[in-house]
Amino acid sequence: MPPAADTTTAPPTGLRPQTERPATSSSPSSDRSKYLGWLFAVAIAAAAFNLRPVVTSLGPLLKEVTADLGMSPTVAGLLAAVPSLCFAVFGFSAPGMARRVGPIAVVTAGMGAITAGVLARSFAGGTAVFLLLTALALAGVAVSNVLIPVVIKRYFPDRVGPMIGLYSMALSAGTALAAAVTVPMTSALGGDWRVGLGVWAALGAVALVLWLIVTALKRERGDKASGTTTDRLPITRSRTAWAMACFFGLQATGAYAVMGFLPTIFQDAGVSEGTSGVLLALTMVIGVPVSFVLPNLAARRGDQRVFVVVLAACGIAGYTGLALAPAGGSWIWVVLVGLSNCAFPLVLTMIGLRARTAGGVAQLSAFAQGVGYLISIPGPILIGRLYDVTGEWYLPLGLLALLLVPQMLFGLRAAMARHIEDEAVRPAAAAKA
Repeated sequence: MPPAADTTTAPPTGLRPQTERPATSSSPSSDRSKYLGWLFAVAIAAAAFNLRPVVTSLGPLLKEVTADLGMSPTVAGLLAAVPSLCFAVFGFSAPGMARRVGPIAVVTAGMGAITAGVLARSFAGGTAVFLLLTALALAGVAVSNVLIPVVIKRYFPDRVGPMIGLYSMALSAGTALAAAVTVPMTSALGGDWRVGLGVWAALGAVALVLWLIVTALKRERGDKASGTTTDRLPITRSRTAWAMACFFGLQATGAYAVMGFLPTIFQDAGVSEGTSGVLLALTMVIGVPVSFVLPNLAARRGDQRVFVVVLAACGIAGYTGLALAPAGGSWIWVVLVGLSNCAFPLVLTMIGLRARTAGGVAQLSAFAQGVGYLISIPGPILIGRLYDVTGEWYLPLGLLALLLVPQMLFGLRAAMARHIEDEAVRPAAAAKA
């Protein structure tokens, strides 16, 4: 697929699978497609906005939650690893569910799981129940993570860069808002962490309503129901797919360690809870404009290697500063770490560009995110354990800085201008010959 260079502000028209022919511009169906396109874009942004508050609303209140539920630092590290585990387990199943009922229906169900899980966990009376309900919400996040890029590839094939930018920007905005306002909002609502976490279910409900409307209007069916088939690639034969998975996993390790522990790092350095939440939010706010601009810039290039190197360098500098002078240069360090975490919109863009079709994107997205999140599971647990044993952040932060080196190396391979179909299909065909 050629890079999507269109970054104009024209409405997201042409809301159709790649196999359909567009209607004439003056027809009623064209007008309906235009308005449905706008609705679809808003729904995608609303869904993206809800993909991280389940995690980032917890970070600033982690000490209260762990104290109330009796969690040790090691168990808190496990809590930080739960997102990666859920994203891996449920992410692998997303393409299969999409083939049966269609990706729109699965994303809609994901919004329902997020809303129910976030609301219900605020009533949890123990650690196990809290973890299970968090896992329910994260299951919804997982399938949406995998399938929203597929929806974009299928229904906005000529605007992959701008739509991934919109998706990434909304995701970063939701992440930042949850990190910034959870503590002051909790205080304003009486100081109970249960209220501060549960209130985020309201935003999930808004996204759920939008996706229910899209589902009713689009009436999408799965591949089997519609009589179409999607060839399954031997994706494990693709070196680009493996490089993408490793790059995704290493960036997720850093991102979830930051979301889980950054407020605690600052609080241990004498920073107040409210300020530590704002600092965490700043790492996410940085991603809002960058997440919109970066996919457009990346989609215009044949490869994205320069972005991989720059983001890794920012992360190494940021983690080093956090280890040596967390309070003294806090604003600088969080900006650098926030830039480093923009590897996430970059890898989403690369997933959309490294496959030729929506089916290929679905398989690459599931593989890269599923394997990637499996790779990231030990990271937050090890970070929590190192802090539990040493009582300091030097070793955990040093480990995060060190992991950016292989992240950069795998990213350089994943960023090369290639398609997984060329690597996965041709070797398989050659083997049969």
